[in-house]
Amino acid sequence: MDLAQFDWTLYWFMFPVAMCVATTAMLSGIGGAAMFAPIFMIIFPIMGPEYPFENIAAAIGVALLTEVFGFSSGFVGYYRKRLIDFKSAIPFILVGVPIGIVGAILLTTFKEFEEVLRGSYALLMLILSYELIRHHDPLQEMHLDTENGDAAEKAQRPTMTITGRDGTTYTYKKPRQGKGAIATGIGGFLTGLLGVGIGEVVMPQLAKRNGVPIPVAAATSVFVVIVVVAAASFTQISSLVAQGGLNAVPWNVVVYTIPAVIIGGQIGPRLQGKVSPRTMERAIGYLFLVIGISMSYIAIRNTFFV
Repeated sequence: MDLAQFDWTLYWFMFPVAMCVATTAMLSGIGGAAMFAPIFMIIFPIMGPEYPFENIAAAIGVALLTEVFGFSSGFVGYYRKRLIDFKSAIPFILVGVPIGIVGAILLTTFKEFEEVLRGSYALLMLILSYELIRHHDPLQEMHLDTENGDAAEKAQRPTMTITGRDGTTYTYKKPRQGKGAIATGIGGFLTGLLGVGIGEVVMPQLAKRNGVPIPVAAATSVFVVIVVVAAASFTQISSLVAQGGLNAVPWNVVVYTIPAVIIGGQIGPRLQGKVSPRTMERAIGYLFLVIGISMSYIAIRNTFFV
């Protein structure tokens, strides 16, 4: 690998940007790749011809690789707090990892259809923005679960107990995927293909559908995200290297984003509680709305007017 071909100062600004993205991701529970990929695909081309990546596969691959390190930093914090329910995470991992790898393989296969990928990403962002912006009524959701017979089935599950490092004990019924496995599979596939999805489907299943306490649900969700994203990222980076050599990976971006997200992964948990979760959720929702509209415009412009 000829590292001398890279301009190692070109992406210096990504250090503070990546730190902010990782901090926001830890506060909101949204995967960092959901914010990195639009930066790579929308902002970089605007900045000048020397900034854009070679293709979308490289942009999403680097976004996922960066997210692995950011969430790993957050994982260490949750592990120290002893809040991760490893046993409950296994069913989600068994579904998300293989399907995520399939999505990652298809990304490199479909890289010639970049505008289709951009359009798909835009649609995903618009759907996520709607889900984040609209108001959720936990009482109503719980009532619907009861009507569907989930409450009776839930009562028969074994009881799980997690005791945090601070001495707080969390007791809840063992989570069950059931039909949620479909959502997990879709989330894993979208993560491999477009860089976002698994965290957005696992956290609601744990906290809302199964009633897992938020601290345990967040910690367990982070663990699932790390494993699925790591598998998808490894597959994408390996495919890039296989097709274009080690130089196909923009290492001059990675050297700034990885250390930055490790720092941001520690800042985020420390700021937990300082910002209302609902306020953060809505803010991310509006950000995704802007991203979705922007990506739609680029896809339409490149398809019909270029």
